[in-house]
Amino acid sequence: MKKAELLRRYVFFVVGLFVNSLGTSPISSIPYTLSIGFAPTLGMFTLYFSLLLIVIQLAILRRKFPREFWLQIPVSLGFSWFIDLAMVLLEGLHPQSYPAKAVFLLLGCLVLGFGVFMEMAANVVMLPGECTVKAISTTWHTDFGKTKVAVDVTMAATAAVLGLVLYHQLTGVREGTFVSALLVGAIARTIHRRINSPIQRLLRGRDGVDIPQQAG
Repeated sequence: MKKAELLRRYVFFVVGLFVNSLGTSPISSIPYTLSIGFAPTLGMFTLYFSLLLIVIQLAILRRKFPREFWLQIPVSLGFSWFIDLAMVLLEGLHPQSYPAKAVFLLLGCLVLGFGVFMEMAANVVMLPGECTVKAISTTWHTDFGKTKVAVDVTMAATAAVLGLVLYHQLTGVREGTFVSALLVGAIARTIHRRINSPIQRLLRGRDGVDIPQQAG
C-alpha cells in the first residue's frame, strides 16, 4: 500500500472515530452507567473499559493476538478525548418528549452505523469494541455482523445489571439502548453494501489495488 493511500485511510479512520463519538453506542452503555455515579468523565470510563476489552482479546487470541491490535491503545486515547468533546458539543440537546427522544435515538444509530462503516472501510485499525468482535468471530468462526449484535446486546444487558446493583434502578439504560444494539450493526452492513465500492476507489486513488473488506 502506497503512503498516499495509507494517509487517506488513516484520515478517513480518524474522521470515522469522531463520527463514532457522536453516535448512540451500546458498548458505551457500561462506561456511561458508571460515569453517572462516579467522578471520572464518560471519556475516561470509556478508556478504562477499552483497556479491559484489550485484555479480553488477549485472553481469547493468546499467541494469535495481531501486533496491529496494539494500536487500539492510542486509538482508545483519541476516542476517549473525542467522546468528552462530543459531550460538550451536544450538551444543549435535551429532547423532552418520548417521540423526540425516539427521533434522536434513531439519528444516533444512523450516525454510529456510518461511523462503524468508516472504521471498517478504512481497514487500518479498529476500536476495541470491533476488535473484540473480530477476535470472537475469528476464534469461533462466527459471522462478524451477527456477533457484533450479540456483543452489543450483552453490553447493554450488563449495563442494566450494573445500574440495578449500583443505583437500585435502571440508570443509563432503557429500551433505546437495546434498540441501538440491534440496529447499529444492521445499519453498518447496509451502508457497506451500498457505498463501500466507491469509497474504496476513493481511498485507493488512481493507482491503488483492492483490499479485501470484512463487512461489519
